[in-house]
Amino acid sequence: MSTHVLRCADAPVPIALAPLPTTQTDPVPATSVVDELLPVLAADSQPRLIVLGPDAALAAVLTHLMRTERLHVEIGYVPVERTYGSRAYQTGTGNAAAKRALEGRAAETPLIRDDTGTVLVGRATLTGPEGAALKGEVYVDEQRLFTGTVPALLVSPSIEEPGVRACVRRRFRRRCWLAGRAAQLGTVGAVVTRDGVASDRVVKRASFYRHHEPWLLVR
Repeated sequence: MSTHVLRCADAPVPIALAPLPTTQTDPVPATSVVDELLPVLAADSQPRLIVLGPDAALAAVLTHLMRTERLHVEIGYVPVERTYGSRAYQTGTGNAAAKRALEGRAAETPLIRDDTGTVLVGRATLTGPEGAALKGEVYVDEQRLFTGTVPALLVSPSIEEPGVRACVRRRFRRRCWLAGRAAQLGTVGAVVTRDGVASDRVVKRASFYRHHEPWLLVR
């Protein structure tokens, strides 16, 4: 098995990963960096890439693998701190996550993407422009989550099918998640923040759904 570590920004390297070949990159790796690693990984029948960094880094890697039809690469995820992605995929953090990424087995896991072709790893938050309330209507499969005005819409992936969870963010009230294969929003205007990275444009429609192929998560 060929295993390589992609270290994003100044993420501390756990002891378990110290002996492995490592590529240093930005907090969100560019596609060119991932492309340089692919020939190295392709030399092995069971390539494994360990992403050491935040949810946005893992999302960037998975987005590129999806778009280039390379989802056969096994992916280990080692966040430094607890993230929405580490919770969703139950990876742990730090050295515990590193050992799991090295010694675990890859399992097919729902890959959640949006209508822009971007993978969601941890959480998407949808609000009105400049953080205003969100006006519109959301369906999760055939179930209507809300219609009208709400503070924000939250969307997250799930480790198990159907793969997508969505809820309304409300103050002082317990969140009620709806699960399905897809969550779709129609709105007068929304800004989407995916894994901590905000979009630079206002949209009137947004959807998150399970890709037809899974990704290989090592746990």
